[in-house]
Amino acid sequence: MADTPDASSSSASAFGPISSSRKAAAYPKVVDRLISEFANLPGIGRRTAERLAFHVLKSPEAEALGLARAISDVKKTVRHCRVCWNLADEDVCEICRDGSRERGTVLVVEQPKDLIALEQTGMYKGVYHVLMGRISPLDGIGPSELTVGGLLERIDDPAANAGGEKVQEVILGLNPTIEGDGTGMYLAEELKGRSVRVTRLARGVPTGSQLEYANKAVLGDAIICRQEMR
Repeated sequence: MADTPDASSSSASAFGPISSSRKAAAYPKVVDRLISEFANLPGIGRRTAERLAFHVLKSPEAEALGLARAISDVKKTVRHCRVCWNLADEDVCEICRDGSRERGTVLVVEQPKDLIALEQTGMYKGVYHVLMGRISPLDGIGPSELTVGGLLERIDDPAANAGGEKVQEVILGLNPTIEGDGTGMYLAEELKGRSVRVTRLARGVPTGSQLEYANKAVLGDAIICRQEMR
């Protein structure tokens, strides 16, 4: 008669370590892939990624596929405006196409999110130019890595500006940081000798902060109280 395993051996078999060849994935591969993709997003850890993945799993199919289509459409259709480098779904963005804007005034910002923050004040009626960053030698970012050339072209050649209008004023709306100030000084120097007025946002925006986090009142005061660059 065969020996019957005792309780201790059964327990060891059930709860002992499993060889790597026998380990099974905690989730199906497609779920684990979805979690990994969410975890690649900035500020999203593994636990949050799991919660997002399970939210997608529990959502109605139409809702989940709507999210997938939105991501796909953004990647396929959104581009940079050929005039100002703002985000656009056409060759020229909506702001540059708007004939009611004061196209002779160009507000220079670092990123599209800064443009959005300023637009939400409802107090600026000109157009923009997005540098797509700021000069940062420590990070290997110089003027050639930004859209500085496009800005100078808009000033030198009215045909390159929105509506073909001549640029009368350039407002430097860069973040009040060391890199932002350095970029502003570089642009002010480049614009010397060109027939354009150069101003900057007033220091209503706290030094060291980011435009996207400033409230509308602070940004509105900064636009109204802009100052000459000296």
